Amino acid sequence: MQRGFARSEYQQRLVRAQTMMEVANLDALLLTTEPDIRYFTGYLTRFWESPSRPWFLVVPASGKPIAVIPSIGAALMGRTWVDDIRTWRAPDSADDGVSLLTDTLNTLGAARIGTPMGPESHLRMPLADWARVQAGLRGMVQDDARILARLRAVKSQAEINKIAQACAIASRAFARVPEIAEEGVPLGRVFRDFQRLCLEEGADWVPYLAGAAAEGGYGDVISPADDTPLAIGDVLMLDTGLVRDGYFCDFDRNFSIGAPSGRVLSAHARAIDAISAAAEIARVGATASALFHAMDGIVTGGVGSGDAGRLGHGLGMQLTEGLSLTGDDHTVLQAGMVITLEPSVATGAGKLLVHEEVIVITDDAPRFLSPRAGPEMVQL
Repeated sequence: MQRGFARSEYQQRLVRAQTMMEVANLDALLLTTEPDIRYFTGYLTRFWESPSRPWFLVVPASGKPIAVIPSIGAALMGRTWVDDIRTWRAPDSADDGVSLLTDTLNTLGAARIGTPMGPESHLRMPLADWARVQAGLRGMVQDDARILARLRAVKSQAEINKIAQACAIASRAFARVPEIAEEGVPLGRVFRDFQRLCLEEGADWVPYLAGAAAEGGYGDVISPADDTPLAIGDVLMLDTGLVRDGYFCDFDRNFSIGAPSGRVLSAHARAIDAISAAAEIARVGATASALFHAMDGIVTGGVGSGDAGRLGHGLGMQLTEGLSLTGDDHTVLQAGMVITLEPSVATGAGKLLVHEEVIVITDDAPRFLSPRAGPEMVQL
């Protein structure tokens, strides 16, 4: 599959953004985070792991985006479709891009500058420098009217194809779990080997791997793996968020070490039934809360799911983005939204079983991007 996107993909994103900016009466968008900058540029690099340098992108009301970035990134940005690239030598303790950014926005004559301020947003620059930027602007910074969130919530077919490719890679890795996991193997080794399998199957990197293993179910699914060996009666869960060409998958699979108990089999089947119930109503015009209640009605009888707080979420350039499947998220589903369905079922005191799949909302029934699991649990 082709890496990156055709220029037309970015041109269409820009047109949609500028149309929404006109409605919101914004003269420019100021973006500082990796996914927002990449959305308009295709600028994909692991260099964001370093917090030492700020990066900026200005989307004007008309015309192409303007990159205001450290000079170390100029060569890579020059390979994108962006041609107005303004740089400074960074880090600069006296003026780390502040003057260059304020001059850029002031030269545009931007009186109303939108920047994301809603859920999941953050400002990726020092707060002291942010205060200096605001003091130096002739215009005013305000909320972006959720333009970025609304744009990124609905994926193009090209984006959906990349998420589907990431899901296919993870599925191939899950099929190879019997190669690396059996009674007596330490859980930490399983985690390391599973990441290796993901890379062998085509992942670019594996920034997220969660899971657990315990008898009859598990109670903690976010802690690092220790070296406790797998034992007969354990349920092993692996939940991966690998990346392929800048897009995530996010789904899990459960495995039984030896024959699973009747309680575990029942819980697994209920989780699959909850997925089916949500998929049955996951149509354009339905709400995130409706999907939550469809699953919650099966896994808890409608009394409300536990401490996880939600039963699924949006997915794309980030492991979790956009809507949450909760009782109070009334986001209306649109064709092109990619979401996870993630019910959990109690298997005993303090123990549960989690199952997760990835779907895309279409004009008809949703399409499963993760190869859908059946009610049977794989036995190792």
